[in-house]
Amino acid sequence: MLGEHIRELKGKITGRRVLDVINDPTLEINVTRGGNLKGVEVTELLTYCTTLGSDGTHHGQGEGIIMTKDGSETTTHTGGGIGHLTGPTKLRYAGSLFFGTSKGKLEFLNNSVVVFEVEIDLETLDDSIKLWEWK
Repeated sequence: MLGEHIRELKGKITGRRVLDVINDPTLEINVTRGGNLKGVEVTELLTYCTTLGSDGTHHGQGEGIIMTKDGSETTTHTGGGIGHLTGPTKLRYAGSLFFGTSKGKLEFLNNSVVVFEVEIDLETLDDSIKLWEWK
């Protein structure tokens, strides 16, 4: 069941690299985001790989770290999603994240599953993610 809306983080794609062009085209994407999760100011660093299907679908999977603004507390996640173009320069992913053990201010993410929706502007490389608890 879809639970509480955790928040939205905003950021930017900071790097891209081609991994494969022989099979299905595959890209590595690096993202940095910031924002507030349940009253805690955080920064997220994320790396994911996305494979571009012949039908235009993007299949992504990756891993990331979320840390408090001062860097004193962290949590990690893995996840995956499927993306579709929603306009000439807009890409939308939907998927889920699986969090590891968290302590302190980020403990609410401890061993949780979170569903997400990401909007990417392919022109400006702006990135925004909305997160919901999965219960």
